[in-house]
Amino acid sequence: MTVSTKKDHQLVELFLSTQANLDKSGLLIELKSAAKSSLDETGFPTLKEEEYKFTNINKRILDKIKKYASPNTVNNIGDVLEANQLFNSLEGYKLIRNNGVFEAELSSKSDGSFIVKPFSDLNSDEVKEIGSIETINKDPFTALNSYSFESGIRVEIPEGAILEQPILLVDVISADANGECVHPRAYFHAGKNSQATVIEITIFLDESPVFLNEVQEWNIESNAHIRHYKLQDGHKAELGVSNTSSNLARDATFTSVLLSLNGEMLRNNLSININDTNCTGNMYGIYMLNGKTHVDNHTNVDHKMPHSESNELYKGILTDQSRGVFNGKIFVRKDAQKTNAFQQNNNILLSEEAILNTKPQLEIWADDVKCSHGCTTGQLDEEALFYLRARGIGKESAKSLLLYAFAGEVLDKITHETFKKYCEEIVHERLGAIK
Repeated sequence: MTVSTKKDHQLVELFLSTQANLDKSGLLIELKSAAKSSLDETGFPTLKEEEYKFTNINKRILDKIKKYASPNTVNNIGDVLEANQLFNSLEGYKLIRNNGVFEAELSSKSDGSFIVKPFSDLNSDEVKEIGSIETINKDPFTALNSYSFESGIRVEIPEGAILEQPILLVDVISADANGECVHPRAYFHAGKNSQATVIEITIFLDESPVFLNEVQEWNIESNAHIRHYKLQDGHKAELGVSNTSSNLARDATFTSVLLSLNGEMLRNNLSININDTNCTGNMYGIYMLNGKTHVDNHTNVDHKMPHSESNELYKGILTDQSRGVFNGKIFVRKDAQKTNAFQQNNNILLSEEAILNTKPQLEIWADDVKCSHGCTTGQLDEEALFYLRARGIGKESAKSLLLYAFAGEVLDKITHETFKKYCEEIVHERLGAIK
């Protein structure tokens, strides 16, 4: 295939000319070939496109990354994990990825409560699942991941399984001075009547530029209940795109909590497809940005059937020259009567140079629904600040208390106590550094 030479395709050319990751076993060659064709046709998004009008990650990658070929893996990854505080404080099933490559020997062995397969071991029916929820035409970076991933995993939570301990999904990332491009891929299948918590963290070994382009798909069967917690606390040279999509069957629940604290430019796309009745989709996020950090959260909830509910709350605290973007969409289809859908985005700007772009949206075709959306952007409540200071609390301590109360509404959505405590501690530390 001849790659387009249009200027907008410069990044596509670099990826397609340096990577040859068509699956050697032939299992996923159809998906990878289709992804390559899609990239060649569409290119990557620019500021001219509505969905990326505030986030020019295409240019940032070109400016920062000099290497596009498959990344090298880290040799001493076991020592790295032993030295990480959060990794060692969390008990549970641990799945390790080394620059995107699944490390079966370092990961927890299955005890029957869940099953992990590398994509190379999938059967023909399982192969068809990959790319069926997060399709290559939803986002160009999904297509890039579909073409470039080398070692995806499929996680099966069997019917009726109730995992008492969480699954900890850990990415260990390392790069040299030329940067690195890493494309983690995972597919989760939660069987009927199952319950599980997945906690996702990333460990960076150096400060070199990294482009981390992740795709996750969730197939959640009837009466399954999944909690997904993700911590983005990397370093200032991280460029990241995350595409996460879930399908919910009857009586299912999917709860996402996202904490974004560090990174040069991060784009998070989260979609929940409510495909049956009595489902609940929850989306919560807190982004605390300083320096020149840029975080863009795009969410999408699609209500297709009646008697379901979605709750969405994203909160931002921005200082210095940071920038936050929130774009939330709720669709209520004609057949989705008796839907309850709520969306809220609240922000506090602590600097005159901080920027926030927010766009909550509702599209409703049903007439018997309860839906609301809204956003607020402002500064700290001066009356509340005065109240605390009048009772002998110093200015900086009073400010931290108010900001923590603001963030706490999202942190309270984390039900795993050890992980919640860790997140509370790093939020306290971040707030204590704000002047």
